[in-house]
Amino acid sequence: MNKGIVTICAFLLVFAVTLGVVLAAEPYGASDVTENAESTGNGSAVTPGNHSAIAGNVTEITITGASITQAWQGYYGNVSGTIQLADSSDNIFYNWSTTDAEGEIFASTNDSISWSDVGCFALTNDSISGNLTLLESTFGIASSDADGVNETFTLNNHAGFSIATTSFSSGECNNTKVFGPNGAATFDEALMYDSGTNSTVFASILSDDTSGFDSSVHDFEMLVLEDGHSGDVSTTPYFFYVELE
Repeated sequence: MNKGIVTICAFLLVFAVTLGVVLAAEPYGASDVTENAESTGNGSAVTPGNHSAIAGNVTEITITGASITQAWQGYYGNVSGTIQLADSSDNIFYNWSTTDAEGEIFASTNDSISWSDVGCFALTNDSISGNLTLLESTFGIASSDADGVNETFTLNNHAGFSIATTSFSSGECNNTKVFGPNGAATFDEALMYDSGTNSTVFASILSDDTSGFDSSVHDFEMLVLEDGHSGDVSTTPYFFYVELE
């Protein structure tokens, strides 16, 4: 995998995924995660600029460039599923199919989240609700990196949403907005933390049939952390959960 330190802007490896899910009183694990497409930035497609050197001259030049982030993975795709009435053993009493994406997609490296303990990740306080320094060091991110966690989740303007029985008002958590066409800030993603299992949770608010970064229609786009620094080519498994409304 070709990875490099971000200089001016970042391209990231992205996966198109289709998720099949069901609804419960708390987020369900996605019952089907299918990879439909994968791509990464192509630096060789960019024609390098040039300047004609003249012997004896001293010339000031300004250079703008880009390289691939070593800290983030991108996911985008569509969601379909069912709203169901079931018992604690998941025996289905009745269900309703839904194709309109309303709710949230969650991703975490933990396959067992304590949803009642999930709250906002407090980026400004290392002693509570997650630890920014620990999170970044886990993924090889230096505090001075341009593509760090607190350089990415810089906003507080996401739409209101709920996780299980807990509601989060508009702008309550740190969030980012993943791009739509031409770099337009489009898809809300909030940074969350499960204090019960000490797990970071990425929460993407579903936006039904919305034009995405590639001008195609998607229900969600989200960023997750992945360490590719210093030639690290190992992968990071993420577990997906969905809560439909």
